[in-house]
Amino acid sequence: MSQKITFPYDILLDNIRSALNVGAIFRTCDSAGVRKLHLCGITPYPPHNRIPKTALGAEDTVEWEKTANTLERIQQLKKAGHKIFVVEQTPHSKRFNEVEYPENTVLVFGHEITGVSPEVIALADECIELPMFGSKESLNVATTAGILAYHVSLQMEAR
Repeated sequence: MSQKITFPYDILLDNIRSALNVGAIFRTCDSAGVRKLHLCGITPYPPHNRIPKTALGAEDTVEWEKTANTLERIQQLKKAGHKIFVVEQTPHSKRFNEVEYPENTVLVFGHEITGVSPEVIALADECIELPMFGSKESLNVATTAGILAYHVSLQMEAR
């Protein structure tokens, strides 16, 4: 096994409802070298019994923090100098691959059905999205998190 590499960015989950999605995102964070996972609102967190099914132990290798209030957590992160990139389809969203992600980026992913709340979107430094070429409007949140995490990690690695 190679040495663990961690990149200077975080992922924040805003009211994700599925523990299986959370587990898959833990595993993605481990494999993509995400520094920290913030679990906010109703998002399930360890030791929830369904997270290990898809995390496969990553819940023990990824730094994480549970916070009840998403808005307060984002405000704390912004005050500490983090840049907030909300992953959501809005009229002003940019394609994810057309953005430069600085150190201390936080990628924010929202609820599987309702997405990221308008209050959280209002705190974003940037809204980004994946282009959809098929008939569906979005991908599963864990799939989207995987695409974005690897994109940001590879961009940071190339610097």
